[in-house]
Amino acid sequence: MTPLEIRNRLLGDKLAKNLRRRNMEAHYCATAAEAVAKVLELIPDGSSVTWGGSMTVRDMGLPQALRERGTLNVLDRDLVEDPAEKQQMYLRAFTADVYLSSANALSEDGVIVNIDGNGNRVAAITWGPKKVIFIIGLNKVAPTVMDAVARARGTASPINSQRFDIDTPCRIDGVCHNCNSPESICSYIHLLRNSRGGNRHIVVLVGDPLGY
Repeated sequence: MTPLEIRNRLLGDKLAKNLRRRNMEAHYCATAAEAVAKVLELIPDGSSVTWGGSMTVRDMGLPQALRERGTLNVLDRDLVEDPAEKQQMYLRAFTADVYLSSANALSEDGVIVNIDGNGNRVAAITWGPKKVIFIIGLNKVAPTVMDAVARARGTASPINSQRFDIDTPCRIDGVCHNCNSPESICSYIHLLRNSRGGNRHIVVLVGDPLGY
């Protein structure tokens, strides 16, 4: 293994241990390809599966892998264009067997940080789907919870504002302004510090850099 691979393995093992202390199931995969295989392994045949607005999920090719498996009920929000239908798809996520998500940041002691503009993603993470599977690249790890929130707001949010082309100050200059813009992408800040309900939350950590 290279020095980077060794470091990632050590960090992944440490993070997995800290996540398990918070009642989450946790796995480390060195590559995105290994992570796709692990996620597919974690989802039983016949499950209904959907996901939030995660570039990680899309960039890994997970939607295609889920459809190609042929034994899952895939609720693909990306195939819905009509706003009313998309709203219904968001609501259907709460009754799904499995909800896939990434994270905007993860603290070294295992707190998962997500920031939302509409709130549908953090709502589903909190309550509804039977299982929530996170896929988190080690590029999103920060030393402390406060550092993780700062990463989410200062790095992920300005990039996502560009992706969605919304009217926020951070889209203009790439810096968080702690704004109260009507289109603020930081309207809902979610800290998952403990999982209730018997390992409802599963985390797949990935050595490859993923997402923003």
